[in-house]
Amino acid sequence: MGLSRAAFYRPAPSSDRDDEVIEALNQLVEKHPRWGFWKCFHRLRRLGHSWNHKRVLRVYRAMKLNLPRRTKRRLPIRERQTLEVPAAVNAIWSLDFMSDSLYHGRRFRTLNVMDEGVREVLDIVVDTSLPSARVARTLDQIREWRGKPDAIRCDNGPEFLGQAFVDWCEEHRIDIRYIQPGKPNQNAYIERFNRTYRGEVLNAYLFQSLDEVRDVTAKWMREYNEERPHDSLGDVAPSEYREALEAGVSTLEVST
Repeated sequence: MGLSRAAFYRPAPSSDRDDEVIEALNQLVEKHPRWGFWKCFHRLRRLGHSWNHKRVLRVYRAMKLNLPRRTKRRLPIRERQTLEVPAAVNAIWSLDFMSDSLYHGRRFRTLNVMDEGVREVLDIVVDTSLPSARVARTLDQIREWRGKPDAIRCDNGPEFLGQAFVDWCEEHRIDIRYIQPGKPNQNAYIERFNRTYRGEVLNAYLFQSLDEVRDVTAKWMREYNEERPHDSLGDVAPSEYREALEAGVSTLEVST
């Protein structure tokens, strides 16, 4: 026929060649409907896909994902969380946020982290902004000296639904136990602690700066963990209770 091999070559339809890209984009958009192209592209690269941005953008536009998407997502159905926690270290950590203001009106937040099994406060982070990445970084710092928990109990706040927090838990194989929306009683241990912290620290002082909040909180946290008798632990301090458990002493012997 006198035709070169290149002229005779007929490529496969683009829809067939782009099946993997389409599937990957569909999964991302379903999970993160508010993400734009570049967030999706960088996430695909982090997942190990080697497609260049021109190919992904072509498919992205062909799927009409560049057009405004106004759909609202429903929260997934959460199962009712029980509060049965074994008397063990790092069985379940509970997380929650609180907010307050300085004397001149500037707002700040606190991230409270508690080991439910021994009622010990692991950290209270004070700052004006505590996004999902900051939560993950804080938990990683605690893990370095404490070890990792089997599970984390938290609400459905955006910081706990954020990708940085979810990825950190998946990386370390930690189960996330989201409570049902509007059911703070399913996270009762940290809620009870929040009431104590607010009454004895946040409502007890007029703070001029974040450093003052951090200093008072650090001193109070040491007292809470090492000196304050805890009713549910047989009137012993959380750190004393934890040390006894690690030494193999029964809870009855600890309380006496």
